[in-house]
Amino acid sequence: MVQHSRPSPQSSGPAGRFSGNRARSGPDSGSKAAVIPPPSKRGSSAHISQYRHAYAAIDLGTNNCRLLIAKPSSDGFIVVDAFSRIVRLGEGLAATGRISEAAIDRAIAALSVCAEKLRRRHVTLARSVATEACRRAANGQEFIHRVYRETGIALDIISAQEEARLAVLGCHALLEPGNGPALIFDIGGGSTELVLVDARGQGAPQIVDWVSAPWGVVSLTESEAFDHVDPGERLAAYDRMRARVSDAFSIIARRLPRDQEGIRLLGTSGTVTTLASLHLDLQRYDRHVIDGLIVPSTSMRAISARLSAMNLAERQLLPCIGTERADLVVAGCAILESILDIWPAERLGVADRGIREGILRSLMERGGGMM
Repeated sequence: MVQHSRPSPQSSGPAGRFSGNRARSGPDSGSKAAVIPPPSKRGSSAHISQYRHAYAAIDLGTNNCRLLIAKPSSDGFIVVDAFSRIVRLGEGLAATGRISEAAIDRAIAALSVCAEKLRRRHVTLARSVATEACRRAANGQEFIHRVYRETGIALDIISAQEEARLAVLGCHALLEPGNGPALIFDIGGGSTELVLVDARGQGAPQIVDWVSAPWGVVSLTESEAFDHVDPGERLAAYDRMRARVSDAFSIIARRLPRDQEGIRLLGTSGTVTTLASLHLDLQRYDRHVIDGLIVPSTSMRAISARLSAMNLAERQLLPCIGTERADLVVAGCAILESILDIWPAERLGVADRGIREGILRSLMERGGGMM
């Protein structure tokens, strides 16, 4: 039987400041085994028997349902299985305040696949989290209970602060080396987390400040109906999306350090991995060349401008976007450009890792399975 871990949220630093109402899409690594290195080398009293244990993390976001199963290793952990499916749990949520029956059915179908993988891989400890859509929906708890009844998966609706902490824990190892202040962001389906960290030492960085804005690729897309405006109005619609996001970011923008050299920026989301793929002109998504890539910010802005000028059919023809992401990618571009406005780093680090990897590290460290 799988043990489902539901720990209380923990903070990596001072209490974060919350803005707005209280997120992630992107290509997945698939089930091919991969080694994820630990943030730093450190001694451990872990027993060798721990390496036989399989741990799992499920992240049910506003747009995606994603699973990662891994076993500890001396080099971090080895991914033995993975799964990702776009379920659009938050579709129509802004208008109705509820998760729709169609979205519930899509999510439960995906989670049933996850449950079968947990059994087949003999997972001993798992943590499954739900984020913005379930935080916001009037029937969020009702949905959680139904998921448990039908799949046996115990979803934990985590706070925006815990979501930010897990994202940082999962991807901070990819920050560029340096002593300047660093901003890590996660563009989700229903919200975007910005986290200012002090990453000058070894191990997990200290969270200095953070904010969760109520705009992700799904919620922002639905706010503007970008693909239904006249072509001549497309630029104005894009500017309105950027203005909404900038307004939500204003509370942390006023607190960010100014005029400091060597600022660093790292993003984890389907938006940044997709745009990085376009930067490299990939014909097919390849996690091994994207995860850890450093891209000039000017290139990301240029790609965003190009995508925002295209219609839906044109975006659907682009490799690494396709029909599933074409309607949401412009909102992601608007959010990314708004981040670059308030944190003008010359380069952007790209992470194809985040909440799930943060969950796995937490589980393994508590279980003595990581070195």
